[in-house]
Amino acid sequence: MREFLAMGGYASYVWPSYAIVFLVVIANIAWARRTCRRAVEEARRRIATRGEAP
Repeated sequence: MREFLAMGGYASYVWPSYAIVFLVVIANIAWARRTCRRAVEEARRRIATRGEAP
């Protein structure tokens, strides 16, 4: 196991790369969810205002 974690001496490059990719994926998911939530709120707001009679 120790040999695997050392990655043949390249662990100082490999593991930070995995961490960066993991953080970018998490940020991308969070950004997409926030954008979707805002779009749904905007759509609901537009539907609500369209239904009102002037």
